[in-house]
Amino acid sequence: MRISIQTRKLKPFCPVSLAGKQIGRSFEHRLETQIRRALLPLLITAVLAALPVQDRSQSPPNTGYFLADSGTSTSGELDLTYIRPPPGTTLKNFTFDAFGPYALMGTVLIAGLDQATNTPPEWKQGLRGYAERFGSDFGIAVVGTTTRFGLAAAFKEDTSFYPCECRGLFPRLRHAAISTVTARRGEDGHRVFSIPALVAPYVGATGAVYGWYPNRFSTRDAFRMGNYSLLESVGGNIALEFLYRGPHSLLSRIHLKKTLGARVPGSNQ
Repeated sequence: MRISIQTRKLKPFCPVSLAGKQIGRSFEHRLETQIRRALLPLLITAVLAALPVQDRSQSPPNTGYFLADSGTSTSGELDLTYIRPPPGTTLKNFTFDAFGPYALMGTVLIAGLDQATNTPPEWKQGLRGYAERFGSDFGIAVVGTTTRFGLAAAFKEDTSFYPCECRGLFPRLRHAAISTVTARRGEDGHRVFSIPALVAPYVGATGAVYGWYPNRFSTRDAFRMGNYSLLESVGGNIALEFLYRGPHSLLSRIHLKKTLGARVPGSNQ
């Protein structure tokens, strides 16, 4: 009687590859935990900042780009009035936020982080893997920005970022962080807690999970990715506060020049 024995090739065990995956998962878990701890105080602070202020006799703080000089008060201080941006300006702000340099730079960094942690592993490594991750992250950002501006129009909110009228590092950082989940509403531009600004990052992540991500990803992954997108928005607002403000500052100057007696706050002209 002949006995036949079938053999199959076994993949060599690579401890280095296994260690790399474990390190990547551990790093991702720690990062997710830190993001969750950071988002809770951010949301609480935003809600407190959006509460109505009883003293309305003073000019509204942090009114941003669209500020018109309505005269000089008896105390000698400039009386600043919020001017709601027209649809054309809102469209330009949307274009900058969705396709501008900060959107591209943020996508490059996030795609690089995904490449380093091999997320998702189905897209593998190399130039092709990075291209897939870049396209995915860019799509998430565009969907989120479109959702934010679309819902803001429905809620009659102005979710564009407005530079702080305050001074100092920490007050400006606080303003940039709070602006991530707040918006301007009404003719006076009072600050409110913004549902569109909060929901938009998670809509973009959900669209990716159920649109082009591997089938094993679920709602839990969409929530986790939405946290990352919200934190990325905080970084974008910090860049707008301290670095290049894109068309926002230029558009405000053009807009204010069309207003009688208007001038840019803080200018000597």
